[in-house]
Amino acid sequence: MSERESILTRLATAPISWGICEVPGWGHQLEVDRVLSEMVELGFTSTELGSPGWLPDDPSRLNAMLAAYDLDLLAAFVPLVLHDPALADESLKRARATANRLEAMGATYFNTAPVTSWDWSRREPVSAAGWDHVMAMFAAIDDIVAEHNLVQVLHSHVDTVVETADEVQRCIDNSDVKFVLDTAHFAIGGVDVRSFAETYAERVGLVHIKDLDISVATRLNDDELTLMEAVQAGIFPPVGHGDLDIGGVMSQLEIRGYQGWYVLEQDVAITGDVPAPGEGPVLAVGESLAWLQAHHDASALAQPTKNSNVIP
Repeated sequence: MSERESILTRLATAPISWGICEVPGWGHQLEVDRVLSEMVELGFTSTELGSPGWLPDDPSRLNAMLAAYDLDLLAAFVPLVLHDPALADESLKRARATANRLEAMGATYFNTAPVTSWDWSRREPVSAAGWDHVMAMFAAIDDIVAEHNLVQVLHSHVDTVVETADEVQRCIDNSDVKFVLDTAHFAIGGVDVRSFAETYAERVGLVHIKDLDISVATRLNDDELTLMEAVQAGIFPPVGHGDLDIGGVMSQLEIRGYQGWYVLEQDVAITGDVPAPGEGPVLAVGESLAWLQAHHDASALAQPTKNSNVIP
């Protein structure tokens, strides 16, 4: 299989691109049939799971539903509280139950999101002992998911315990956990995304392709906007229309032998009128997909498309 073919055949999508988000109170969630149909119309064959309850929790029902659209399940975003020893038993219980379901659903990745609390309360400082506990929990979850033929990948994310460049580096230095290289969330946290791809390609288990408007990201980091407000202000424009060197990041990963999946994400929060079928989120995803189709081969990826990989 050629590199040109291999990248596109490792390209999945996610329900967040249609506004289906795990964050509580995110907005209107479009109907399942509409979203899955639009995914297929764009040519995708794999998807992430989306928010709890949007797709069936029962593996047999979910597998039957996805099979009707010729879609496979790739991964799921799994919020867990990892820094608090008092919640360790509950976190591991949830991890086991989720891993069991994901294995039965045919998934590959278990995307760990270390949230501050079960209801996504705001970030708070984590003590040295708390960080030690986080690292121990990564190892415990690695063991759990391996029993279910899954790969744990740490999803650093705005408003979670692992958000900033220093926190990402702490996890690199003190654990073996692999990462979701989410290009935009890394950049928001101050990570030089291309440098990370160059230096730590072996620690990348999954890639979320997401462009970034740095001017809006700065307002988010300055607490002028919530994440949802930033999304609605255009913090994540279609790929190729933002400030990140997406092609450069992908190129660095590919030349270093990365053979994992890429997930195209076009985060949306729908709080106004529901767009008509064929309008709204599907158009932005189509723009991003067109850019990737034009830039996915080795020669095109090697040409820098932007100068920025990190917020100044």
